[in-house]
Amino acid sequence: MDVAVLLGSICDARGLEVNLEGRKKESMRAKLFLLILSIVSMLIVGSAIAQNSDETTRKLWDTAFINNTTNKPAVRRKQRSYRVATPRVSTENVAPDSVVGVTIWRLRPAVAADSGERIIVHEGSEAKQWLPERISADTKLVQGDKLRISIEGARKGYLYVIDREQYADGSVGEPYLIFPTTRTLKGDNQVDIGRLTEIPAQDDDPPYFTVKKSRADHIAEVVSVLVSPAPLEGFKITDQAQKLSEEQVAVWEKQWSTGVGFLEMEKTAGQAWTREERDAGGTNTRALTANGPAPQLLFYRAAAKPNEPLFVKLHLWYRGPTKRTANH
Repeated sequence: MDVAVLLGSICDARGLEVNLEGRKKESMRAKLFLLILSIVSMLIVGSAIAQNSDETTRKLWDTAFINNTTNKPAVRRKQRSYRVATPRVSTENVAPDSVVGVTIWRLRPAVAADSGERIIVHEGSEAKQWLPERISADTKLVQGDKLRISIEGARKGYLYVIDREQYADGSVGEPYLIFPTTRTLKGDNQVDIGRLTEIPAQDDDPPYFTVKKSRADHIAEVVSVLVSPAPLEGFKITDQAQKLSEEQVAVWEKQWSTGVGFLEMEKTAGQAWTREERDAGGTNTRALTANGPAPQLLFYRAAAKPNEPLFVKLHLWYRGPTKRTANH
């Protein structure tokens, strides 16, 4: 064989080998780049999911929301600044899932300039629009006021609402179970995180209570809210408010209301009902997120046992010169 031809063949072979080696290195670099890109993408997606989870997880209880805590964050969640309304009841060691949120709404005729959501009520051939507004625990009621109540639990459970009249001498009337009834939500009294139970419901007729004194010395309505992890036994849900045994209510109160206190959100009385709250309490419910509107009142029980029912009382006072007693 010609030496020149042989040398040329050897050089071509070595060039091909070098070229193949270069391609292998380029392929490895490309694979390494894709691997790094994949890892970075996973980290970004994971961070976004974690952030989104933090933004959407509904938590009613957080000591950072209390305005007298010594451990305030630099930035608070939207619309959450609470004052301790019962300073003698400690906010330490509160189980976050043993909290109940309550908002009382008073309705007034809506006007064109209002930006909140309306309740539309059909009266004969006319449709009237009412604007629900938050009221504080100290708001005085007058005859004819139209009220709605929204209640939110921090865990799954079953809701019961009891109403009693209070008189000037400190005595109270008979207890009536006003929720659940089959006329509201078809008797479904289950509560869940981020869901609002509205009493009356939006599709009830009418979708509000009209307050009325039964006699001259009737000074307040005592609304008791009981949230239990399991349905209570001993009565059947009907289409009417039921008179309860005073002895039974006394037992519930003694067992599950000791050490109950409440917080009240600041600077929100008078705020109108929002679309988020309307949707969270409607038939096609959409759960409230962490940054959604919070309850006006937060009831808590210090050192409550896991899965123990919570029994809280709220006084709705009528306007008048009558001397008042404490809420709790």
